[in-house]
Amino acid sequence: MEKEEKTSYKNSQKHDPYLAMRQRNYRLYILGTIFTMVGVRIQGMAIAWEIYNRTDEAFALGLTALMQGLPTMLLALPAGYLADAFNRRKVVILSLLGATLTSLGLAVLSYTKSPVVFMYIVLFLDATIMALGRPARTALLPQIVPREVFPNAVTWSSSIRQLISVFGPAIGGFILLWNIPAAYVICAAGSLSYIFLLLRVTIREVPKQSERASIRTLLAGINFVKKERLVLTLMALDMFAVLLGGAVYLLPIFARDILQIGERGFGMLRAAPAAGAFCMAILLVYLPPMKRAGRNLLLAVAGFGVATIVFGFSKSFWLSLAMLFLTGLFDNVSMVIRHTLIQLLTPDEMRGRVSAVNSVFIGASNQLGGFESGIVAHWFGPVFSVVSGGIGTILVVLLTAVASRRLRNFGTIHEAKPSSD
Repeated sequence: MEKEEKTSYKNSQKHDPYLAMRQRNYRLYILGTIFTMVGVRIQGMAIAWEIYNRTDEAFALGLTALMQGLPTMLLALPAGYLADAFNRRKVVILSLLGATLTSLGLAVLSYTKSPVVFMYIVLFLDATIMALGRPARTALLPQIVPREVFPNAVTWSSSIRQLISVFGPAIGGFILLWNIPAAYVICAAGSLSYIFLLLRVTIREVPKQSERASIRTLLAGINFVKKERLVLTLMALDMFAVLLGGAVYLLPIFARDILQIGERGFGMLRAAPAAGAFCMAILLVYLPPMKRAGRNLLLAVAGFGVATIVFGFSKSFWLSLAMLFLTGLFDNVSMVIRHTLIQLLTPDEMRGRVSAVNSVFIGASNQLGGFESGIVAHWFGPVFSVVSGGIGTILVVLLTAVASRRLRNFGTIHEAKPSSD
């Protein structure tokens, strides 16, 4: 074992903000994440901008989100079984290869100006491939870093992902001005780079699911979540809060029709939540572990709802930019707490299937949230859609705070352990 692998959180005399970065395997893993996430962010911008400009319909944006969300909900449980029954790295690599092909397919469709319906079909295929690999990707990180390093690794992963989410849309705005098909090609190149780096990572083996696929094994993740009520509460809070607060899916409408700021302004709006999340993630890296994680989670989601409401009413580009910055800042606090707790509360051999259940909640909150926002915007306008969603988010926080005493009183994240420990 290398020297850097011997670093231990428990043995440190003081908080080490660079604990995860001292791990060679983690550095390779996160570099691959950087390459693929840059491409994904740029491709996401290209899809939204191209489809809205070709259709002029808020409903079309909602349908885009639905095409990306349906496979997650339909295939999450089988994907969770794949993550626990097979080599997780191989599952991830196969999904990345498939995503490379679908990105190239989108590039061809965009270049030839093919009907939008074909883009929806390829988007559905892309989401299907990514859904099958998502639980394996989520469950892979605890096999790459030691348990005591995992919370710091999650925080660094969040920081870097959000930094990418700042620069990705900013770069994407210029790419859209230059050449839209190039955005899809860049995404394909990022996926291939991730595969190359992942092959060089040393991954700790864990016990595999020995049972044959059956209804019982597929539902094991759901049964665990039902038993571990705190995990269920965390997933439900995320699902309903983001389901109602999906303003980001309507950004092409706000950029082009309400604020009238064009492609570069759209890129800035799209990057603003990530900028806020990055700033908060860097702060979390240097701060010691939270002592009141449950309370901070509830306050963060409530803050997300308030910022969403102000954004919906805003007619000022700078105020809108500031509110999106705050949504990202609050969302990062929520994401770090939720993701760390869910992973640490789950036994290693169950992480794939529990991650699959979590991906159903995430898919419902993100993609279905975008579909819901598009439908409401179609009938009642984008402002009503965003503002009502922010109000709904605050109500969800209040109900959760009343219903879950354990979450309200939860202390330090590092104290979380699987119930079997």
